[in-house]
Amino acid sequence: MDMETVLRPVTVVGGTLVVTLIAGWLLDLLLRRADARHPETPLWGLLRRCRLPFQVVLCTSLLRGSYRRAGILPDHAFVVGRTLTLVLIASVAWLAVRIATAAVDSTYARYAAVTQDDARVRRVRTQVTLIQRVVTAVVVVVAAAAMLLTFPPMRTFGASMLASAGVLGIVAGIAAQSSLSNLFAGLQIAFGDTVRIGDTVVVDEEWGKVEEITLTFLTVRTWDERRITMPVSYFTSKPYENWSRGGAQMTGTVFWHVDHSAPVGLMREQLQVILQDVPEWDGRGSGLVVTDTTPHTVQVRAVVTAKDADDLWTVRCAVRERLIAWLLTHHPYALPRVVTSEAAPRPAP
Repeated sequence: MDMETVLRPVTVVGGTLVVTLIAGWLLDLLLRRADARHPETPLWGLLRRCRLPFQVVLCTSLLRGSYRRAGILPDHAFVVGRTLTLVLIASVAWLAVRIATAAVDSTYARYAAVTQDDARVRRVRTQVTLIQRVVTAVVVVVAAAAMLLTFPPMRTFGASMLASAGVLGIVAGIAAQSSLSNLFAGLQIAFGDTVRIGDTVVVDEEWGKVEEITLTFLTVRTWDERRITMPVSYFTSKPYENWSRGGAQMTGTVFWHVDHSAPVGLMREQLQVILQDVPEWDGRGSGLVVTDTTPHTVQVRAVVTAKDADDLWTVRCAVRERLIAWLLTHHPYALPRVVTSEAAPRPAP
């Protein structure tokens, strides 16, 4: 074996690796300096994630253009060329996804930093997440198609399939009707602003917060840390409660059953004293009234407010607990009781 036959491919491969490493280091250095000079945007710092796919693209491109003259595995030149082409297509798609992700994340971070409206921030976050998933899916599909088209038999197969594309489209549409409906429902949720990541919702009598939205499913995290995964088409075809829609502020009620002799006026005053010691109460409103009566008790209802559903739950529990404790301590006679007496004697015939 000729010495040059061995040294040339080793030199080319080694030189390519050295150039790739140096280029990657220079790119990272430039991005670090740009990030330090422009702290107002996280774009340059996020683009540092592109270093590895950039190096793979550069290395593969250099090898793809020189593997024949370098004599890398000359007996298998076709396989080497085809492999490098496939790797190049995949790495370009990887790089494109990383760049798009960095741009989208940077835009969202800058918007969230200057926007005080939490609802608008969550809306943009939902849209950005779904847009990012759509872009990734498109890039992956295009890359997969490009990789398949590098094989001559696939080109012939693709040309022959164009004649029956209409029939196949109808069949695929019928077969994937459910998946397509979820896909379009996901886009409708993203840009229709019906539900957003972080919204408090009630679905199927389960209360929780929207944790994740994809193009096909939505995840709700319940108060007891369970995850409910539902198709996004549910939120475009069935009614549900969105407690964050139009603002997170909420009004809640607390009910008690007390004796008819209960001091309602004093209970109303004590409610205000209790609310002053509950930090979750937002001060927007409160009240206490008698809403119903039965032969043995009266129903008393208190109305309280809070800035969101979590705080409202805390306020309701605190008011219920402390007012009962106050009645037990100062007005125990006001608690419900069962009054019994001897039955009247039966009149004589």
